[in-house]
This record gives sequence, structure tokens and C-alpha cells, in this order.
Amino acid sequence: MLDLRLTRAARPAVQLRRLLVAAASAGTGFLLLSCLGYALKRPEAAGSGALRLAWCVVPVAATVYLALAVARTDPGTRPRPGLSAIGLGPARLMAVSALVTALSTTLGSLVALSLFLHLRGDLTGLPFDGAAASFLAAGKSLPLAATLTLLAVVPVVATVAVALALRPRDPRPVTRPQRRYLPFVRQAGGPAASGRSGKVEAAGGGGAAGEGTPAAAAPAGVIDPRFTSPSLTDKADDDKGPGDTPSGLPWAVALLAAGLTAQAYAGRTPPTPAFTFTTVPTGAGLFLLGWLLTAVGLVLAAPGLTHLCGRLLQCARPGALRLLAGRGLMAEATRIGRPLGILCAVTAAGYAVTTLYDAPGRPFGPLSALGALVVAGCAFATLLTVAVETRQGRAETTDALLRLGAPATVLRGAAALRAFALLAFFTPLTLAIAALAAFPLTR
Repeated sequence: MLDLRLTRAARPAVQLRRLLVAAASAGTGFLLLSCLGYALKRPEAAGSGALRLAWCVVPVAATVYLALAVARTDPGTRPRPGLSAIGLGPARLMAVSALVTALSTTLGSLVALSLFLHLRGDLTGLPFDGAAASFLAAGKSLPLAATLTLLAVVPVVATVAVALALRPRDPRPVTRPQRRYLPFVRQAGGPAASGRSGKVEAAGGGGAAGEGTPAAAAPAGVIDPRFTSPSLTDKADDDKGPGDTPSGLPWAVALLAAGLTAQAYAGRTPPTPAFTFTTVPTGAGLFLLGWLLTAVGLVLAAPGLTHLCGRLLQCARPGALRLLAGRGLMAEATRIGRPLGILCAVTAAGYAVTTLYDAPGRPFGPLSALGALVVAGCAFATLLTVAVETRQGRAETTDALLRLGAPATVLRGAAALRAFALLAFFTPLTLAIAALAAFPLTR
């Protein structure tokens, strides 16, 4: 009952984000059911039906990523002092988050099923009865097992992803084994160390150790810290400070270059027949590989580029506004950079798809438009959700600055400057990569 109250007592903004997850789940579920209708209508075109189903992996991944971002920003399932005493520990809150995600995605799947049956003409009495009966196999019965399996894909995957991402972790740092560089002095109480200490005692006459005198031997079984490597405990990417540069930028640049090179090389011999979502010719494998490498490179490069934006904001004798905005970007580079890179990759892919379907013989159908809307909407909504999570994370810092007398206009100006810097940096970059990625398709 307490879990239900925590879920129902959420603010309207939290409920709106849950409705966005339900809407994305409904769109993805309708796409999956449309693939089932296409397979029922054209059983001889098994390859085309399997290809349509394979393309649905993209909206499924986008929906799951949005559900994960919404679950992380849910204030009702955040650990607070005193909740463990009433039975709401980290594991219970994780279960509540997974339950809320399951309910939201299941609601979306039910809406998708209702809309699918309504457009097929199975549900009457409402407007647009049977409006899409031509491509949804209206005259054939739906197999129950296949329908339930397709509708359960998004709820199951999203719930498992949320449970794994929000599982309780040990707050203590992980102790990793330290490497010993000199085996013959592994232990300060070993033979070599004891012999050496005996010589030192004989030379020094057993007096008190002064400056320049070697330290006393450590007890047996303890590794001498002089011969051990530094601590190998690394911070998580989300917990890095402003001075820590996100890793992976060189690999991201290499993947971007490899993807654009693969697309340029594939553009030398255009595949025949023409490449579409339902027909992928044999020579189009290099195109798809190039798009995949370019998208992964953009996602991996975005945190490092966001960190670079923060550094550029602070160059040339910055004032308080630019310094605050730049340090904020550097501290939040990894958290903001990943969804920003996904949005840039989706934008570049959308430009390439628009170029691909620019010919009059290849119209952009309603299902393709729905898939593009689901993916783009999930990417944009995820970025906004992560921005809300970032704002919640720096709430204590904001309160401290306000208590110190910082004007609220300065804080709002710093937030606006961060948004403007990201927009000014990533917009030309995304357009350039999109143009380069779509150039082989226009030849």
C-alpha cells in the first residue's frame, strides 16, 4: 500500500514523464503488431517481414532508454534517510521503480493493441473503424501467442533494464589486488628485508631513526607500500569532477572516421535494387555498417565534446557567469553527453533517411513516419529527462550559492549559457556529419 501511495503521490511532472514512457511503448508496440499483420497478409514474403521486425529494434531500444532515464529521475523512489526503518530500503525502492516501469510500458502495450484492433476493424463503434485494414491483415485472425510475445517485448526488456541499472550497490570502494613490482621484497619481513634491516641496525647502532635513516620494517605479511603500485580505484564516469576528462574520445573519433570511410567507399558502387527499409540489397551491408559506426562514434564522442565545450567557455579570462557555466558543463559532461550524442546520431540518421526517400518512387509511409517519430521523440525526451536529473543532482550546490548571496539571475544565465554553448557546438557538427553520411546516397 505504501508503494502505491508513493507512485500515486508523485508530482504532475513525474506523471507526465511516465505518460511519455507509455506513449513511446504504445508506438513501439503498434510497430511490432504491424510487422505481425504484414507477415499474416504476405506469408510468401518472409524475408521482408523479418527485415521489418529487425528495424523495430531501434524504437525498442529508444523506448527502453527513455524508460531507464525516467526511472532514474523519479523522486519517489530515491533513497532517503529513514526509509529503511519502514521497510523501504534500496532493494525495495528498486522494486518500486521496476514496478512503475512495468505498469507504464504495459499500459502503452494495451493502448497499442486496442488501436491495432480498432484500425483492423475488429473493434467497432468508434471513428476510423478499419481505416488501415488494407495492410493490417483485417480478414485473418491474430495468433494469440505471437501477439502476446510482441506486446511483452517492451515491458519485459524495460523492467529488466531498470532493475539492473538501479540495483543496490555496495557504497564501499572495490578493493583491487595491487601489483607487486619487486618479487624479492614482497614482504617487509622477508629474508631480503630482514637482512637489510639487520645491516642498518648494525650500522646505526640501534639508535633512534632520524632524518635520512630508513624506516623500520613493517610486520610480516604486510606489503611494503614503497614497492606497490598506486591505488587502482577509479571513479565512475557519472561521478567525475570538473577536472576529469571523459575517456573514449580517441576511440570515438576513430569510429567516426571508419564509419564515414565505409559509407564513402560503399557509395562508389551504389547497390541495386534501391535500398529501402523493406528491401536491403546485397551491396548495402557496407552502408549499414558505416551508419552503425558513425552513430556509435557520435555517442562515444559526445561526453568528451561536452567537456571541451565547458573548457572553451572558461578560456580568455572568464567572468563569474562563464566560469560557473563552464565548470557545470565539465562536471556534467558524461551525464549530459550520452543522450546528447544519441540525439545527434538520430538527427544525422534522419537526414540520411530523408535523402534516401527523396525520390518519388519511394514514398515515406505511415509506419516509417511513426517509427521515426518514436525514435526522435524518445531521444529528445530522454535528453530533457537527463537535464532534469542533472538539475536535481546540483540542487545542493544551487542552494549553497543562493545562501552565499548569488543572484538567481546569474544561475539562470549560467543554465542558458550552457544550453546555448551546446547548441552552437553540436548543431554544425551534426549537420556536417549528416551531410557526409548522406553524400554517398546522393551520387
